Amino acid sequence: MSEIARATTHVAITMPVYNRRETTLKALDSLSAIDRTGLDVTIIVVDDGSTDGTSEAIRRRFPDVVLLHGDGTLHYAAGTNRGLQEALDRGAAYVIAMNDDTVVDPPFVQRLLACVRAHPRAIVGALLLLQGEPQRVFQVGPHWDVWYGGWHIPQHWTVAQVPAEPFEVEMLVGNCLMYPASVLREAGLMEEDIFHFGGSDAHFTTRLRRAGWRLLVEPRARVWCEQNTYPAPLRTLSLRQTLRILFVNEQHPLNLRRQFTLRWYSAPSRPQALAAFAVYLGRLGMKALGVGHTWPTYWADPTPPLAR
Repeated sequence: MSEIARATTHVAITMPVYNRRETTLKALDSLSAIDRTGLDVTIIVVDDGSTDGTSEAIRRRFPDVVLLHGDGTLHYAAGTNRGLQEALDRGAAYVIAMNDDTVVDPPFVQRLLACVRAHPRAIVGALLLLQGEPQRVFQVGPHWDVWYGGWHIPQHWTVAQVPAEPFEVEMLVGNCLMYPASVLREAGLMEEDIFHFGGSDAHFTTRLRRAGWRLLVEPRARVWCEQNTYPAPLRTLSLRQTLRILFVNEQHPLNLRRQFTLRWYSAPSRPQALAAFAVYLGRLGMKALGVGHTWPTYWADPTPPLAR
């Protein structure tokens, strides 16, 4: 084996996709420009039954991408798990799990990899930024706060406010994370039977943290994400629509079972999960009645963490 071959590190990048052809192609375009020096990069896309020509477009424009297929029932957790397992089966030493609404900075893989290597037993997330506001930090540094009602995600951090060096956090969202293959073999994959439509990333990374793996953000590894879309406030809906959302439709982010499951499995303790859910119910009731509808958005963001 040549010296060059021995120096090559196999990194897999995987993303689940569904009916967002142009968004997915934009992400793959950005990945085509990454710095691959010393890397053997495999890109894996798990298309969960798209009907908008996503797979066909990927085959035409990115023939080297590994395409896996679902039937529309995988959703985020199972779709991500299929990609992670494929990466392990192909012998990847490190796996990046990311969303398809992401545009990456060309050196982001190199910087994530350097951080993981410098910090044993760590999972490392990129610094997430908004595509429309490229200096605004997005969904980085959630802090557990019972009186807030659960995870308090900072809304107003900017690049200038976060440390210039890697910093530790309580939870990582799944937009762009690098896992050493060893953590996936040791801890397994996401709990897809519990989390069908959302929350699996919060549970997975907090579970890894409890198992002794550090959760770090590498601020020099930057990716830009699309802003989340938010559902209509319950107070604007009919009673029938509201009841269906709260008690039936588990795909809706305000569904009570979904909200309870997220807290139950990702909170620091079960009593804290119950207390936070009670606070959340009170907050939800106030908003539904049009009372205090800005609470707790006026709460100050958590203080940015220190570099580690």
